[in-house]
Amino acid sequence: MTDTLTAPLARTQVTLRHLTGPEDLDQLLIVRLLERAARFESGGTDPDRLRGRLLATIFYEPSTRTRFSFEAAMHRLGGQVLSAESARTTSSAAKGESLEDAIRVVSAYADSIVLRHPEVGSAARAARVAQVPVISAGDGPGHHPTQALLDLYTIKKELGRLDHLRIGLAGDLRHGRTARSLAVLLARFEGNELVLIAPPALRMGEDVLHSVRAQLPLQEATDLADVAPTLDVLYQTRIQAERFESAEEYERYRGVYVVDAELMRRLPEHAILMHPLPRAGEIDPPVDADPRAAYFRQARNALWVRMAVLDWAMAG
Repeated sequence: MTDTLTAPLARTQVTLRHLTGPEDLDQLLIVRLLERAARFESGGTDPDRLRGRLLATIFYEPSTRTRFSFEAAMHRLGGQVLSAESARTTSSAAKGESLEDAIRVVSAYADSIVLRHPEVGSAARAARVAQVPVISAGDGPGHHPTQALLDLYTIKKELGRLDHLRIGLAGDLRHGRTARSLAVLLARFEGNELVLIAPPALRMGEDVLHSVRAQLPLQEATDLADVAPTLDVLYQTRIQAERFESAEEYERYRGVYVVDAELMRRLPEHAILMHPLPRAGEIDPPVDADPRAAYFRQARNALWVRMAVLDWAMAG
């Protein structure tokens, strides 16, 4: 039997399948990945497809759902995991090692790398020097492509389609990498409309607005209660304290949008409420009992989607 820790290191010279941002995902690949995730969820795919492979998860920022779901996905596929949970302080980054050097080193030990880093563009930087596939787990306030994939998977499961939907993205859209990536991927599907609900200072960045304006109708709003009755999906996000320059600036926006029982009464009966989590006061806990509250089902879907991504990146 082949040694499970040595077999992966005999690599062939092939084009690496990196996933560093939403630009790596066209509609065809999205559909194929979501179909593969559905097969994993139904038990219709070989559960040991990555036996003998090793995944390195390198997280320079805190994570619960993303890190655990990637690591659980790798184990469920028969592989193994090396993990640097607080890489900023517990890896050689604390000694001044560059990201590029760290990736070059880890590439020698693992068959794929999942990276979370606080700097925009860090995943792309890592991919340029890596010898193995690099998958972004979030690059600061930039993008979070696998979160957007699992969000699409959730929408498809809950509503039965990914087209001709009116989706409201609410909260801190300036720093919210999950909403930024989701907006780009929703633009891949016909007939969708986006409503971006944020205070003026937290509106979506012009880079994303420029990308999606040409592909779908786009409305910007500041009043969540006013637009809620028109939505098929309300995607609520937290105000991200860690992205503000001061506590005072954060306090100006904390609690600007709160989904409570009154807001849920305004949301259509067929609609769903999503959130990438963690929440920090922007959804009242009693809302959890509403069948339209899909955010914990959404978190569960991360497992199947990240199994599909790892399988695609490493097994083809």
